Amino acid sequence: MSDPRPGAVLRGAVDLSALRSRAAAPASPTGHAPASGSPSLVFDVTDATFGQVLELSRTVPVVVDLWAEWCGPCKQLSPVLEKVVTELDGRLVLAKVDVDANPQLAQGFRAQSIPMVVALVAGQPVPLFTGAVPEEQVREVFGQLLQLAAQHGVTGVVPRGEGGEADASASEPDEPALPPLHQEAFDAIEAGDYARAVTAYEAALAENPRDDQARAGLGQVRLLDRVQHLDLQEARAAAAAAPRDVDAQFAVADLDLAGGHVDDAFERLLDLFAELPADERAPVRERLLELFGLVGDADARVIRARGRLASLLF
Repeated sequence: MSDPRPGAVLRGAVDLSALRSRAAAPASPTGHAPASGSPSLVFDVTDATFGQVLELSRTVPVVVDLWAEWCGPCKQLSPVLEKVVTELDGRLVLAKVDVDANPQLAQGFRAQSIPMVVALVAGQPVPLFTGAVPEEQVREVFGQLLQLAAQHGVTGVVPRGEGGEADASASEPDEPALPPLHQEAFDAIEAGDYARAVTAYEAALAENPRDDQARAGLGQVRLLDRVQHLDLQEARAAAAAAPRDVDAQFAVADLDLAGGHVDDAFERLLDLFAELPADERAPVRERLLELFGLVGDADARVIRARGRLASLLF
């Protein structure tokens, strides 16, 4: 992927849609005392300022540390994260989220236990690890994160400005203009108009069937369009009442994927595929392939699910 913008690809499947468009002041330190005197690289973030962190992640990878004052393992892990980020000298930044003070962020990241560490690359979430882990493992994971970010064109460096403020704009590389239809889709996504974004990406693919960015973007916005008006409890009740109702199972699988429950989404559709007669399986297989593409073919969960699908087919 060369275009790190919303709609280009969905990875990690963490539900940040409710927070993406929040108005925000610039993301800057809010009282947290970071390690080694580098407040530009380590800062607190709130529900209100998260939108700016998403924007910053288009320039430099952002590591998000979800913690709480009462959490003992958090107090062990946070200094390690700060130390490693500081030593990387601006190639990563660390955004700290107090889950008690910022419930919307905790919900958006599906933080069922803490400490929980995720990353943001080009506005997209990348799960890293949960629980206190040793410094060696943190270094290894952050190294992999930098490689992933480079693949997505996110290679900026945040300098340490005077007074500890980060001048992210100074390191932001110039981006080439998007093709008109991609720009139209991007604008529609920012406005929450997923149907218009679908139309724009479909038009881009009609012009160039090999436009992989348009294809990836189309898959994501189709998912967002499908789930935006669904009620999770109602969808689950309908699916439980009709185990072979393809549309009902699709709705819950979409919600699970959008909420980060990737294995649950795949298993639901694979179980449905196994139960249906051979002549009714095609739509389920097509939906599975679409969701595989959203998560990424190299993802271990996709590899497992593809293996089961192959065994069911043959």
